[in-house]
Amino acid sequence: MLTPIYQISSLKYHFGSSAIGCMVLVSNDPSWWPSINASLIGSYFTVAASIGVIYDWGLTLGQEVELIWKQRWSLMTFLYLSVRYLGIGTAILFLSCDGRHTVAVPTISMTDAVSLIINNATDWMSEAADVILGVIMIIRLYAMYQRSRKLLIFLIAIFLTVRIANTVMVAMVTVQFSGEEWILSGTYQCTINYEGDRLFLGSTTWILASIWEVLALCLVAWIAVKHFRELRQHSTRSIIGDCFTVLMKTHLSYFASFIAVSCFELSFLSPTLSANPYLLEYQIYTGFTQIFIFVQMFVLGPRLVLSVREYNAKLVTDSDAATAMTSIAFQEHVHVATSSSV
Repeated sequence: MLTPIYQISSLKYHFGSSAIGCMVLVSNDPSWWPSINASLIGSYFTVAASIGVIYDWGLTLGQEVELIWKQRWSLMTFLYLSVRYLGIGTAILFLSCDGRHTVAVPTISMTDAVSLIINNATDWMSEAADVILGVIMIIRLYAMYQRSRKLLIFLIAIFLTVRIANTVMVAMVTVQFSGEEWILSGTYQCTINYEGDRLFLGSTTWILASIWEVLALCLVAWIAVKHFRELRQHSTRSIIGDCFTVLMKTHLSYFASFIAVSCFELSFLSPTLSANPYLLEYQIYTGFTQIFIFVQMFVLGPRLVLSVREYNAKLVTDSDAATAMTSIAFQEHVHVATSSSV
């Protein structure tokens, strides 16, 4: 998925030593200091977002082993592992070169050609993660609507329309990137230039993605309200009701994070905000945008699967405990009856 935080062409960022055969500009002009400071501030947020994804993976590793690796493999298992480890891979790549083409660790040496490869890789990895999350959402809705084929066909048609359009726009952007290495005041930097209107393309992808997410939320809310009304009429609490509660909580948190990201991203359409990308406020704004993107895709995204697996495991545990208690009570009853007969 493209995002408008990448809208500014000719931005200057930290990169490695000069590549042989490439044009390199060397300058100690103090006028470049705002650019250097801006890239440093942006790199702090890059490290925070990347470390946050890896930290969350460490926190949930135990659950992942028990609920994913040790269970029978299915399509959902593959989807979970794909989005989880795409997130980790993207986080690691962002530590060397984030989506704004900033090397987060200044000691990493990188040429303009390598930086372009990493930039394109992170763009396509994010696009792949979006596709996987969309498939997970379709499967959840398909199950919630009792395997309705009409709904499944409708969701697939809408999803394919959105994803094909976004994929075409990502391809249009990535084929028109160019890079040039600069050495400014002893720091290795690279300009990433795009000849087309990436601001428009990036905003369009987020608008299409927002349409899909709003549609998914409305469908989840509709079926959840319907089931909760049925449960209230019968004045009973069932496993299905509890399951819908789990699905709603995870989906609402995921959707809330997406709305936050969309608001941040679409705000870049404002000419006032994007007038000077070297301002501290601009760097903080884009930094928090990047953090929200990582949380939404690579933290809350995998938890869409993990939370349901955890709930199912709890049901199995409670069922086993209830069975064991019933068995113990039965054995005690038999023992007492036998003793009295003797």
